[in-house]
Amino acid sequence: MTETPLWRAVSALGTRDPATPLWRGVIVLRVTTLLFALGSFVVHYDGYANKWLAWTSFGVMTVWTVVSSVFYARPSSRWPWLVGVDLALTVALMFTSAWILTTAQFDANIPLITTVWAAVPPAAAGTRFGAVGGVFAGLVVSVVTGLVRWRFDVDVARDGFLLTASGFVIGLAATMARRSADALTRALRMEAATAERERLARSIHDSVLQVLARVRKRGAEFGGEAAELAKLAGEQEIALRALVTTEPTHPSENGTTDLRAALQLLATPSVQVSTPAGEVQLPEHVTTELVAVAREALSNVEKHAGEEAHAWVLLEDLGTEVVVSVRDDGPGIAPGVLERAAAEGHLGIAESIKGRVRDLGGSAALDTAPGQGTEWEIKVPVAARGKR
Repeated sequence: MTETPLWRAVSALGTRDPATPLWRGVIVLRVTTLLFALGSFVVHYDGYANKWLAWTSFGVMTVWTVVSSVFYARPSSRWPWLVGVDLALTVALMFTSAWILTTAQFDANIPLITTVWAAVPPAAAGTRFGAVGGVFAGLVVSVVTGLVRWRFDVDVARDGFLLTASGFVIGLAATMARRSADALTRALRMEAATAERERLARSIHDSVLQVLARVRKRGAEFGGEAAELAKLAGEQEIALRALVTTEPTHPSENGTTDLRAALQLLATPSVQVSTPAGEVQLPEHVTTELVAVAREALSNVEKHAGEEAHAWVLLEDLGTEVVVSVRDDGPGIAPGVLERAAAEGHLGIAESIKGRVRDLGGSAALDTAPGQGTEWEIKVPVAARGKR
């Protein structure tokens, strides 16, 4: 496929973490909270009961600030287990406050050795795991704060609420950023694919399609075997046109595919397909079954109505249900033929079609009469769009 600026934009979006700005915020938060912890350390240092442990804890905080900031700055090293280590290390350092602070300092509500530095793991967990991760990390830090102080008063509850709320908000923002980036990537990919199909369509129209059209026209004029070749050329021309002009039927993020695009690929010189202008999204298995039903009906037309028969496939989206109609101008079916076949145990295509549609929660009706062709009307409720 030709490398275009649009495809390059799609590739760039696919390799970039949409939450990178939030990770940068986590790094800034870690550095600023460390500076705040340093100020608290200097102010309350003389009153600490275990100064050696205080120095050790603050040294670990400083080293981990540098290490975690380096890893969080690179998208390839934002591992889930790293965020877990971040939370576990922070909790361990918070517990050291039980030996660092004196009873008088606890009574005076002096900050723990980690102070606001402990607010970083909920932000990191929210950025990495979403709102659930942020709330979980916030609750863990809140509970540990209460355990270390050995009390759960208004101050602890307030800090816990702020920690869980910040983890929730940051996690929600990270999730929305990733979803928005995914939606943008899909839209750009679809736009790039459409542009590529249009380019291919122009190229094919100027070469292959013109040759096929000329073969079809000239072969029909000569007759005989040339007419047969002309018919085949016409079929390939229509199939090729449908291939380069129809949207791809790959499943979307919620597992749906476009029934309209799938049915358009059934068009041939003897089969005309009419569909709505917009997409008709259905669960992938429903689209697959309805296309299979239409193929069976068209196969029956080819088998029983003769080579000269024509067929029409009509798709309607009625809001509450989708309707697929397959009609032909063949000789039709005489009364009693289907009943006799069923009585003899020959279920045939009719029962196959009805069985497939019945499994989808829909209905299939056959309308036929001698000399009036046949028409299948397949109805599937829209509720099937929500089934997985």
